Amino acid sequence: MCNTRCRIFDTSRRLLAVIAELEAESVHIFREVAAQFEHPVMLFSGGKDSVVMFHLARKAFWPAPVPFPLMHIDTGHNFDEVIEFRDRLVEQTGARLVVSSVQDDIDAGRVVEQTGPGTSRNRLQTAALLRGIREGKYDAVFGGARRDEEKARAKERVFSFRDSFGAWDPRNQRPELWNLYNGRHARGEHIRVFPLSNWTEHDIWEYIAAEQIELPSIYYAHERPVVPRDGMLLADTRFLEKYPGETAHVERVRFRTVGDATCTGCVESDADTPEKVIEEVAATRVTERGATRADDRISEAGMEDRKKEGYF
Repeated sequence: MCNTRCRIFDTSRRLLAVIAELEAESVHIFREVAAQFEHPVMLFSGGKDSVVMFHLARKAFWPAPVPFPLMHIDTGHNFDEVIEFRDRLVEQTGARLVVSSVQDDIDAGRVVEQTGPGTSRNRLQTAALLRGIREGKYDAVFGGARRDEEKARAKERVFSFRDSFGAWDPRNQRPELWNLYNGRHARGEHIRVFPLSNWTEHDIWEYIAAEQIELPSIYYAHERPVVPRDGMLLADTRFLEKYPGETAHVERVRFRTVGDATCTGCVESDADTPEKVIEEVAATRVTERGATRADDRISEAGMEDRKKEGYF
């Protein structure tokens, strides 16, 4: 019995040490950006990674306020629970929120929206993102991407150089040795910064549990109407246009990631607490984007192609 308890204690202690090390690394990255750049901004979707990223930023600069705004790239096809959470968090923390809207680009004729079943505004976010960066004159843009999510994101540096068009060239990135980050850039260029690069989904949830971080309710098990499509369960929202013959039914589900409501799937689950989610994540062998994001299934290199165009 003692041996079992000792093993559990040692495992928990090692896990807490890993999380503490990841937290320290992220805090160091935030402070490096504050030292090297004049106009940073943090991308904030209201998803778990951006919520954790903002929590870390508040720790990095406490007791001073976070010295940069949050920017939401708004497709207009959001989950209601996520927008309610976003607005409440901004009000509670006093954060500055900038919204760059895809609808504005559609109305101005800068992008063309496809309509009908199976379409999404997700790809149109790139134009809204690059416009928001230009208008705000931001020279560093924090994103919540992690290397374990997807193959293209695994290639990213922590400081990811973007040219004057916002494009990413995986062959034109800088070495990052001994946690030294090179933020050098010319006028019109910028750096995407990923403080959560070395975290995993499991690490994120362990941190959420340890820090008691609040998330949008859809990250936990709940009942909702869903539509099966392409091996996923899509939420039956006002934004989802159905194919002929598709019908909705009620399932107990939760979301592993949050994005555009037309292309973000959910999974069947009874995990209604962070601890239960941790157990569920530990048993899965598919990343959250691979399992529940239809926009990543465009092609084998779909994410990399979009990043070269200026996507997150």
